[in-house]
Amino acid sequence: MTEDTPKFVTILVAAGRGLRAGGDLPKQWQPLAGRRVADWTLAAFAGAGPVVVVLHADDMGMDLPADVHRVPGGATRSLSVKAGITRAWALGADYVLIHDIARPCVTPEVIAGVRGALLAGATGAAPGLTVTDALWTSEGDRIAGTRDRTGLHRAQTPQGFEIGPIAAAHDGFEGEAADDVEVALSAGLEVVVTPGADENIKITHPQDFSRAAAILTGRKGTAMDVRLGNGYDVHAFCEGDGVTLCGVTVPHDRGLLGHSDADVGMHAVTDAIYGALAAGDIGRHFPPSDPQWKGADSRIFLKHAVKLAAERGYAVSNIDCTLVCEKPKVGPHAAAMQARLAEITGLGADRISVKATTSERLGFTGREEGIAAMATACLVAR
Repeated sequence: MTEDTPKFVTILVAAGRGLRAGGDLPKQWQPLAGRRVADWTLAAFAGAGPVVVVLHADDMGMDLPADVHRVPGGATRSLSVKAGITRAWALGADYVLIHDIARPCVTPEVIAGVRGALLAGATGAAPGLTVTDALWTSEGDRIAGTRDRTGLHRAQTPQGFEIGPIAAAHDGFEGEAADDVEVALSAGLEVVVTPGADENIKITHPQDFSRAAAILTGRKGTAMDVRLGNGYDVHAFCEGDGVTLCGVTVPHDRGLLGHSDADVGMHAVTDAIYGALAAGDIGRHFPPSDPQWKGADSRIFLKHAVKLAAERGYAVSNIDCTLVCEKPKVGPHAAAMQARLAEITGLGADRISVKATTSERLGFTGREEGIAAMATACLVAR
């Protein structure tokens, strides 16, 4: 980009809570076709210039690409947009594209249409779809009349503007607007309509997730990147009065022998994640020959594996761990182990399985000489 090239900054409005979409998380952080909703939206604007994400105060620590500019939002959408415009101004923007982060299916053509209109001289531009359905008014559940659909459009985003006029329009606007076009029109700005797309849907209700997933996975060249890894570990019994399994201390008449804390379950889970990344095993990253890892808490290893996955663009989707032993009995402690692994990995407890089996008195576990563990981890590209 040369000094004479107009600079576009994208503002993604992500400070809302999205309660109508259901789920335990705001809709922008919920999974969608192997990524979070926000990740798809960010990918749609990759390479189009700086991106400012306006976040709720509780979300400022969310995992986002390193080059994204984070800004705390306000109590209303308009205040959040103003915060984004302020940062865009500081970044030297000539134009801003203001987009709802809950529209992850926006197409390159829609974005290019808005940019093109601005570069052609428009003060503002926004994508819209011509209304083709008949329009009714109603009283309760009774149709009361019709409305002329001539000249009506369904509004979409991104909505693009010269930064100076839209900043002034927001400064002079009182109350809350449905979108930034309303703010622009209130200040007398001219906004042109550019082509929208039927697939540029906004996720609002629970059923919208499946529709968006079908759109994204149906696009040519778009495929869910899923990786599976397996982990296996064994530790022998030794003198002691308890064992640590999946981060939980379980009373027993013996301990487990190992260089670290000998948490056979957590070791298997950690190796499963490394395996999915084709990144070796614990021994590669934390050599047993290094005395600093003597007696180390195995959560250090698991946290490292999860962080490494994130750095390589993956999120852990779910974990399944099986402990093989005659004693101690794992069942009474399985829920606590599940909760502990969830705490360390940041996953929901419903995405982690911890279970146990015996080897029917066969082999070293059947002879109560030690404990074995097997684990599988699923990673998805973010």
